Amino acid sequence: MQTALRLAFGILMIIGFKATAQEYAAESIKNTIQEFKNDPRGPYLRIRWFCEDGTMREPKDPCPEGVDGIQHASYKEITKNLAERNNLYFGEILAAADKQEFWDASNEHSRLKQYQLGNYLKSVDNGWILERAQFYRGAIQSEDEEAWGIEFFEWLLKDDARLEANYYLIRQALKDIPHAGDDNLAQRMRSESKLIAEEFPKFMDARVKIHGQPDVSDVALVQNFKQEYNDELSSDLKAEMDQLLETMREYYAPINFTALNKRVSSLKSNPAVKSSLLQFTKDYTFETRADSLIPQISDLLCNIRTQITQVKSTKERLELLDISLKLEEVILKKSPEWEPADLRELLDKIYHLSYATAGTGLIEVWEWEEVEGILAPIRYTNVSQGELNTMLNTARNVVQWSAAMAKANYDAVVEKYTAFEPLASGFIDDRVRSSVALPLGKAVSELGDFIATRSKLENNVMQLDGQSTIHGLNPGYAMGELVVVPGNPDGVEVDTKKIYIFKRPPSDLKPVAGIATVDEGNLVSHVQLLARNLGIPNAALSDANLEDLEAYNGKTVFYAVSNKGTVILKPASEMTREEEQLFSKEERSQAKIAVPIEKIQLDKKNILNMRDIDASASGILAGPKAANLGQLKKMFPEKVVEGLVIPFGIFRDHMDLPMPGQGKSYWQYLTDMFASAEAKRQAGTPESQVEAFQLAQLATLRDAINAMQLKPQFVSELRSSFSQIFGSPIGQTPVFLRSDTNMEDLKEFTGAGLNLTLFNVVQEQQILDGIKKVWASPYTERSFKWRQAYLSNPENVFPSILVIPSVDVDYSGVMITKGINEGTDEDLTVAFSRGAGGAVDGQAAETRLVTAQGDRLLAPARQPDYIRLPATGSTKGYSTTFESPILNAQNIESLREVAREIRTKIPQETNTDYDGAYDVELGFQDNKLWLFQIRPFVENKNALSNGYLDSISPKTDAGAFIELDSAL
Repeated sequence: MQTALRLAFGILMIIGFKATAQEYAAESIKNTIQEFKNDPRGPYLRIRWFCEDGTMREPKDPCPEGVDGIQHASYKEITKNLAERNNLYFGEILAAADKQEFWDASNEHSRLKQYQLGNYLKSVDNGWILERAQFYRGAIQSEDEEAWGIEFFEWLLKDDARLEANYYLIRQALKDIPHAGDDNLAQRMRSESKLIAEEFPKFMDARVKIHGQPDVSDVALVQNFKQEYNDELSSDLKAEMDQLLETMREYYAPINFTALNKRVSSLKSNPAVKSSLLQFTKDYTFETRADSLIPQISDLLCNIRTQITQVKSTKERLELLDISLKLEEVILKKSPEWEPADLRELLDKIYHLSYATAGTGLIEVWEWEEVEGILAPIRYTNVSQGELNTMLNTARNVVQWSAAMAKANYDAVVEKYTAFEPLASGFIDDRVRSSVALPLGKAVSELGDFIATRSKLENNVMQLDGQSTIHGLNPGYAMGELVVVPGNPDGVEVDTKKIYIFKRPPSDLKPVAGIATVDEGNLVSHVQLLARNLGIPNAALSDANLEDLEAYNGKTVFYAVSNKGTVILKPASEMTREEEQLFSKEERSQAKIAVPIEKIQLDKKNILNMRDIDASASGILAGPKAANLGQLKKMFPEKVVEGLVIPFGIFRDHMDLPMPGQGKSYWQYLTDMFASAEAKRQAGTPESQVEAFQLAQLATLRDAINAMQLKPQFVSELRSSFSQIFGSPIGQTPVFLRSDTNMEDLKEFTGAGLNLTLFNVVQEQQILDGIKKVWASPYTERSFKWRQAYLSNPENVFPSILVIPSVDVDYSGVMITKGINEGTDEDLTVAFSRGAGGAVDGQAAETRLVTAQGDRLLAPARQPDYIRLPATGSTKGYSTTFESPILNAQNIESLREVAREIRTKIPQETNTDYDGAYDVELGFQDNKLWLFQIRPFVENKNALSNGYLDSISPKTDAGAFIELDSAL
């Protein structure tokens, strides 16, 4: 009945705005938010009747007889403009929203997520934009909001595929969108405790307990606190504390299983889970022991998830999801009561809580099936140290995947809001803390502590609590200022001498002394490979660890990661004599690597067909990308595209042209810059000033190269080569332009990802301009700083360009022909993301350890967006969900097969004695494997063999057995 009037109002909210309309800047939005807070009507204009016939009427002039309508506030013009220009939906009135537009599928459900985030902000900031308007009577009618919520979920749950793909998001939405009179008590409890702690800092310890390890004893904790500090509390604070106690008592009140039984009995359909639910509510009560209750509930949660689409009634699907939320609530309340006495019981608790993450949508069902066998309860008497470590790593992964699910769903919206409302940054953490990931994380930490004690693995990280969640990724050591970056890292200007703790690794990291991240990205991203190659210490840690480390921001610290994952982070003042000696000039001077230029042939100035070169051309005619891909084309002609190569000589030839405004050639300008920089050093100029001089000179050079006039003879040859090699004129075949320098893939330096790759370029002018951009890219600040830090002759860097036709792959990634961190040299480590350019830029990729007989999931994909390569050029963005894996069995067998051939054929065909692993970039299109790049996998041998790092590694026997009845 209300559809027409909602549609009419929705049109007012989203009516097309002229393309010239500018978005509001963050500062302007901040001011608007403050105005809303101070306004008794907030984002609303006035109360109106919205009638089904599309008319709006005054509050005292209801809709005519026979015409339905609803009454609520209309929006101010600025509120509507924010929606139109910035896609920001403030003060959303559900009853006025169109269901499909609110679901907002084409925009990754941003509008729904903003509604959830808005509820959170209201709870932590006294109503947020409704600070005064929450008392604006009639603005929002709760019964209309609830009726809309029921109608919305019944519409949403009609589609089986939509429900399966968005199970986590839909369950979360049920906590926020009114539909059954429920309330998000857990969020309210945390918000109220946070507000009290901000007003009365002595309450902070109690607030930390309520946020981190909540249980029913917190009620007494708050009562005792209120009594102890009664004389210091204002009347307002006492009232707030009474409200918190009321919320806590309501939250910890026993759940009525009899009422739950009635809800289940009301289901007319008969899925298999119904009889299990009925039996459960008869056999158990809220008072049942937690160690008996939680395993039953975990099983029920997963059964509801896997069987819900068997129920055809959307009303009953909604009822089942509400029952699922109630059961999850029981786990959260009862979990603190399950206190394992021995190792077996702790492993059982971890198994069942991990199972519950699948039932609540934190991990996907297929992900659970991949790890269930590792975490399954052990019924024999003991377990080996190696097996126990694998169980710990897997359980730790489940916690990380769970947190990553929340981040993947909400990160974009939170980042958008954080630009103008810093409080938004706490939303994802709140979601994780209100899930079974919280008690699971605590149980996994207990297992980590147990194993650390048994194996004498002793992290020493600023004496933090919960150190078992910290584990090393790349070995190395560093000393420098500690910089903790809790927000978006992409705008942070890093320093080569500092150690950074990131929420997630930036995609274009410049050289740093050391890094640690909450979101470790994936093992084979360019950032990770550079860290591994250069001996930059790199570790993973938890959100809680990052928060605790903020207290040490700005301190000078010593940081070390052993090759077995031990992590040390301590004040530099506490370094031992051995640790101080690590930073002697003699030891550090060994790190410089020389770019070989003895054999380079700069007189070769013609475009090459990639078929005509092989690995022997690397560093001579072109870089290793082109040379190695030419080699692969000979070895795997059906798996490698055609290609043309613009050799070093063409670049050098153009660099001999006069540089406008300088009275010298481009090349002379470059060499003079290096000579001047060295003269400044000899004269005692501080290195920071020398570097600033060089970067300013290089910026001028980059601009000049980008504006350079390409030689007509070269342009003519390029056109001819396109037609001959690609079978179509330039401008008709989309291509990749890949920078390929002589500094890449040296024996001790990978150079991975430092220079430019241009995706899917079609038009001739874009290709010509792209060639100059690629030539200029080695002189960017990031590329230059890496070279300057690790190469002894960075001036001798020459770029060639590999030009290959685009392949619009379904998914792409990286394969390392050995196990990294886990597995052996005979295994494969693979990481894939959907679309093009997968895994190399640190996406949360699907990562697997592939063995001769099987494969193990190390991490599922948690990247919500990806790109494809249309034939018209450029890229097109898409969003994805995670209900199915990326790689299938056929793909994995293809990877094994090509890895076998690479290991045997490459040394034979290239007549080399290299016996190390390879780093291979590849993709699949319709299950056909395409090879895009191969290079030696370079690890830092000094870090792996360093005596100090070896000394801090635990000496453990993976085959030693531990009794499962060992007391904790």
